Parts: sequence; C-alpha cells; structure tokens
Amino acid sequence: MPVTTSEVPTAPPVGTRPGPPDAPSGGAGAPRRRAVRRRRQIAAVFLLPALLLLGALVAYPIVFSVIRSLYDASGNRFVGVDNYSQMFQDPATLRAIRNSAIWVVFAPALLTGLGLVLAVLTEKIRWKTAFRLLMFMPMAISFLAAGIIFRLAYEQDPQRGVLNAVTVGIHDTFRSEATASFPSAKTRIGDTQLAKAKDGSYTTTRRTGPGSTVNLGLVGVAPTEMPKQAAPAARAAKATAGHGELRGVVFLDFTPGGGGKPGVVDRTERGLPRLAVEAVGPHGKVAARATTGPDGAYRLTGLTSGAYTVRLPAEDFAPPYQGVSWLGPALITPAIIGAYTWIWTGFSLVLIGAGLSAMPRDVLEAARMDGAGEWQVFRRITVPLLAPTLGVVFVTMVINVMKVFDLVYIIAPGPVQQDANVLALQMWLVSFGGGNNQGLGSALGVLLLLLVVPAMALNIRRFRRSQS
Repeated sequence: MPVTTSEVPTAPPVGTRPGPPDAPSGGAGAPRRRAVRRRRQIAAVFLLPALLLLGALVAYPIVFSVIRSLYDASGNRFVGVDNYSQMFQDPATLRAIRNSAIWVVFAPALLTGLGLVLAVLTEKIRWKTAFRLLMFMPMAISFLAAGIIFRLAYEQDPQRGVLNAVTVGIHDTFRSEATASFPSAKTRIGDTQLAKAKDGSYTTTRRTGPGSTVNLGLVGVAPTEMPKQAAPAARAAKATAGHGELRGVVFLDFTPGGGGKPGVVDRTERGLPRLAVEAVGPHGKVAARATTGPDGAYRLTGLTSGAYTVRLPAEDFAPPYQGVSWLGPALITPAIIGAYTWIWTGFSLVLIGAGLSAMPRDVLEAARMDGAGEWQVFRRITVPLLAPTLGVVFVTMVINVMKVFDLVYIIAPGPVQQDANVLALQMWLVSFGGGNNQGLGSALGVLLLLLVVPAMALNIRRFRRSQS
C-alpha cells in the first residue's frame, strides 16, 4: 500500500530532545502537589495549639512587658526610657546586678567543674548508677522545699542549724580545755574590789604585793552554767600565800537559799574552775598567769617585790563559740550558691557522665599505652573531647542562675535580703513586693531577657552544631 506523506513520521528539528508524551488533563504532578499541601495542612493543625500556647505564654508577655516598661507606675502616662534610666540609678538594682554577676561567674563554673570531677571519679566503679541517682535526687525537690531545708541548716543557733552544730563540735574538740568562760558573770552591785575595764576584763582596784591572798567574788552565774566539777571554795580561801606569790580563790558569791555574807567565802559557796587569772605589774605587763582549780583556787608564782593588780581577763567572760554566721551579710550569697549547687550538681553529673560514656575508649587506651599518666589523659584527652558537653552544661547553668529567685527569697532573712538580692528578686520586689511600680519592674524584666537571650542563642547554636 502506498504511504502518504502525512503518515510519514517527521524527525524533530536538529538540537531538540524528544519530550514525553502529552500528559492527560490535570497532569501527573497535581496529585503530588495535593499530597504535599495536605501534609502541610495537617502539620499546621497539629502545630496550631502549641503556637497558640507559645504566643499566649511567651510572645504576648514579652511584647506586653516591653510596652509596659515605657509607662509610669500607674500605667497611664508614657515616660519613654525613664524607667531604664531610673533602673541604673537605683542602688538596690545595682546591688542586684552585682550579685547576679557573682552568680554567673561562680555558680556555673563550680557546677560544671564539680560535675566533671564526679563523673570522672565514678566512671569505673560498679555502683556509679546508684551514685548518680543519689546525686540527681535533689532535682526532684522543689526550690521552695530546698530553701526551707537550707534555711534551717544555716541557722545560727547550733541547737537548730546542723552546719553550726558541726562547726561548734569541731571547734570545741580542738579548742583548749585549760580555760572556761562565764559570759553572765559580773560583780555584785556596790562591790569596790573589782572594776570592769573597756575590754570586758575585771581588775582589782587596789594593788597588793607578793605574799597576799586575794579572793575574788562574782555573781550572775546560773546553777545550770556551773561546771559539774566545781567544788566548795571555803577551804582553799583559808590557805596562805608563800614568798613571791599571790594566791586566792575566784568563787560564786552567792549562797543558795539565802544567808551568807557578801565578799566572804561562805561554807557552801563554790569556786569557779578553769578561769584565767593574771598578775599585772605597774606598767601593764603580765608578770604571772594561772588557772583556777575545781575549787576556784589559783596561785601566781615567781613574782618579785612590788605592787601588782589581779586581773580576770576578758576571755573569762567571752560568750561561747556559736559557729559561723552563714546568714549574715558577708556569707549570705555564697551560702545560697551552696544550696543551689546541692540541687543542680546531679544534673551536671548525669549530663557529663553521658558524654563520658559515649567517648571512644580506644583513644584513652592508646594514650595510656603511650605512657600518658591519668592526669595527662584527663587534661589532654578527656576534657577536650568533652568540651561540647561541658559547654552545654555551662551555658545551661548560666541561663538558670540568671533566673534564680526562689532560693534567695526563702533562705535570705529579711534584714539581709538586700545583701543577697538578684535581678529576678528585684523585679518581683519592685513590681509586687511593696514597690508597686510595674513600669520599673517591666524594665527589669526586659533587662533580664536581654541578658539571657545571648546565652540561649549560644545554647541553640551548640545544639544545632551537635545535630549536624
């Protein structure tokens, strides 16, 4: 059959590619586009509740705080940046900024270093999981409960504060038992034998020479404060002094049940044991020193001829050691940082321990086989390989300490709260704790946000880098 010209296939022009056959109406890409659009719609539906919650709890408060910081305390008058200028002129705010800087410098470094040391030390022990669990347990305690616990632990009274109970126990164990102290002791009203000096000591008003007996009576010592070894002083008071010595008794000039004569050692009156007694020469130099026995007797020997005064030094009347003032102005911030460290050490330990478990062991073993010591392995291999984990822990702690509020508010007593003040607490005090100036409080909140944002950005960058 002859072939017509219209039936002969024509070749495509030179330089062109044959294309696919014409797609049916709608094209093959339409279903794919509809599937992609459907997946995006489903993702948007699932993200919408989270986005609404994030906007209500994060975005809206931030925007509102920025706007509110531009108005006065009543919120009716626009003041611009006056709140920000006032903020940096307020001594309380400057003190809060200084304390927050102390927190940022010391607390994250302490927690990161402590977590690193504990993680390395517990790496090769069998019960490391139990130890890490035990260290992590304070994280389960709220800051309110932890603050109450440490407020009691830091109490000045050793009968209530466990830290001062330990401190006083250690002090009393190592202190000298040669002398005692009677803080409430004093002279009887109208007594002209002893005079109290400015430093708290008592000195005889008259000078006497060697070979004399000087009995010193005191009152004001409660029966519960008398040592058990205190013995009657009447017999020792009758002893005579030898050549070149002064002697006598220091006694409680009080007869139980009444009776007795003031200034005279009666039969039932007891001596005050373990008190220091000094013989003071004309120029104020101590010529001899002795300690009273159970009956209050003392002997000052080796004295040359001359006139001396007998002195009971101030240490005889010093109050007993009560421990360290943990909640005082000088130590309140370190004390609160210590409580914060107790809570968050477990977090840094677990995080650094996880990084340590993922570390390649062949590198460590190769270093040891090459003759590296444990300190060299730790310093040159372990720490550099853990640097990303240590950075995450450090930056996370920086963010947390910038927001610390509960512990400072609970642990610091009212009189020293300003000495421990931080930015978050200052923001609350200015806004709701009596200041009633929410404009200034909002400005403090914005400042706190601006200080936290760089650390958060650095942490997010580290997370993204670790994922990549």
